[in-house]
Amino acid sequence: MRTFFLSPLLFTGFHLPALADSAPDETPLHLPEMLITATRSDSPKEHLATASTVYTREDIERLQVNTLPELLRGSTGLDITQQGGYGKNSSVFIRGTNSGHVLVLVDGIRFGSVTSGTSPFELLPIDQIERVEIIRGPQSSLWGAEALGGVIQIFTRKGAQKEKPTITIDAGGGSFNTAKASGTISGRYQNSWYTLGASHFNSQGFDARQPTTGFFGVDEPDKDGFYNTGLNARLGHRFDNNAEMEATYMRSEGRNDFDGTPNRMEFVNQVIGLSGAIDVIDNWRSTLRLGQSRDDADNFSPDGTFFSRFDSTRWNASWLNAIQLSDDHQLTLGADYRLDEADSTTDYTELSRYDVGVFGEWHGRFFDNHHLNGSIRWDENEAFGDFVTGSIGWRSNWDYGISTFANFGNGFKAPSFNQLYWPGFGNPNLMAEESKSVEVGLAGNHDWLQWEIRAYHTDLDNLIVYVFDPATFNLSAENIGKAQINGIEAEIGTQIFGWNAKLGMNLLRPVDRETNNRLPRRTDRMLSFDLSRSFGPVDVGAFLLAEGYRYDDAANTTKVSGYATVDLRSAYHINKNWTISAQLNNLLDKQYQLVDTYNTADRNFFVSIRYNI
Repeated sequence: MRTFFLSPLLFTGFHLPALADSAPDETPLHLPEMLITATRSDSPKEHLATASTVYTREDIERLQVNTLPELLRGSTGLDITQQGGYGKNSSVFIRGTNSGHVLVLVDGIRFGSVTSGTSPFELLPIDQIERVEIIRGPQSSLWGAEALGGVIQIFTRKGAQKEKPTITIDAGGGSFNTAKASGTISGRYQNSWYTLGASHFNSQGFDARQPTTGFFGVDEPDKDGFYNTGLNARLGHRFDNNAEMEATYMRSEGRNDFDGTPNRMEFVNQVIGLSGAIDVIDNWRSTLRLGQSRDDADNFSPDGTFFSRFDSTRWNASWLNAIQLSDDHQLTLGADYRLDEADSTTDYTELSRYDVGVFGEWHGRFFDNHHLNGSIRWDENEAFGDFVTGSIGWRSNWDYGISTFANFGNGFKAPSFNQLYWPGFGNPNLMAEESKSVEVGLAGNHDWLQWEIRAYHTDLDNLIVYVFDPATFNLSAENIGKAQINGIEAEIGTQIFGWNAKLGMNLLRPVDRETNNRLPRRTDRMLSFDLSRSFGPVDVGAFLLAEGYRYDDAANTTKVSGYATVDLRSAYHINKNWTISAQLNNLLDKQYQLVDTYNTADRNFFVSIRYNI
């Protein structure tokens, strides 16, 4: 029976060949890169047709990013917008779909606001993150609602699993009076493991928004700060019969200042999970996971008085059964239950809803190098009824390192509480937004070069749009939107003369099928290039990101210009325990915007020191 072990030494996105130390007559050890989110179980990436990108803790430290949006920007198939500096509202568009069309998981637990229908990426402390898996394309046949454009799963810190405790301490500061500090301790005692980490990040920031005029005009020329304190904990035990239990905890809380009314938010984000796994028989492993996530926000007016409260609680339960039918065939059967609850000063007509889903996924290998995946799922949602989704993927790994693949799947997004129940414009009769997507691709994995190209087509139906009634001066939510997205994404990675280089490209045409206008806040082209090298104890790197223009409104009347930025980074490893890092962002001091009237950071720096033992 084939058994794969999830290695902590995984690389990001494109993977250059890693050579392990070995004797002259030994073959270097090559471990396959594993994905969890793509099939809900450990699966080698080279067996899957799924489009994916992985960031590990090593990548986060190498890239010297301070926030999750910084890590995600420039990723293949992703477009990121942010309304100001640190902590300000961020939107993630996967392959041109809406920002609410991405399912976000934290340690397998659904995370995000049930009122807005999106997830606050900007509020999750990156110092508490071990790994990020990005799956592009519809995944509703495995994960249900929200996974229309893709899935982003965040795994909290796990740390080294050694008998001797491992300690990491990191501290730094830079422009905009920014400072951070974090610490993590992890280890193992016999068959038990533990991790405990804490972090704090604060910045006085800069003015988030330019002055605007009109009915909703804003003119607040001040610094908009951000403060975030994070904590994560993990405790697990493996029993003699190979059964396991693990508890996880992640929390962030703080304050976020911005421009407008309200102009200050105090937030709490929290995810608690408990899981247990046992071998029912030799080839059947069953896993039960329970969890709760919270997204709470209290908003305050410019004069400091309380303005509004939006609290979300999501209760999660899942049961997975991985059955190894043979060496070449695996079956996964499972069920999910979710209860979403809202507690707000807004008078919603409904404050809770449930969703139940049952699914199955099969993975088979034929003639050694042909792989086929298929999945199907049925969901019952209290708000809009039943929905059935499915997907199928095929991949062939040919000679000379060449692979071909194809995917087809559909997805859906349940309407948010705001769209269903907000007083005045909510519509309780809304149907789920739907998608159908197909993609084909080709990849090569050679000694000195890795490359991949994918082309995809997505149709979106029942898109929820807000219709203005001039007679009543009200907005109402309606299922009348239709969109079509065609795209090409490509990556090239190489290692030459000691330099590691990775080039990424996104080309897409996301249009409203009724008006032929481009969907708002999406760029139609993106190019990223990362270059790095080590000179003994010194690491150096540079990152270039160029994006085309975008429109800020559905009518395509407000144009936001394109831009290009260059970031530099360096690190000096004093010894095996101490490392000093420095980065210079926006080297050319480019003045640009991602959302109309919202400022971005000019040239800035950050310096940090890290201690590992």
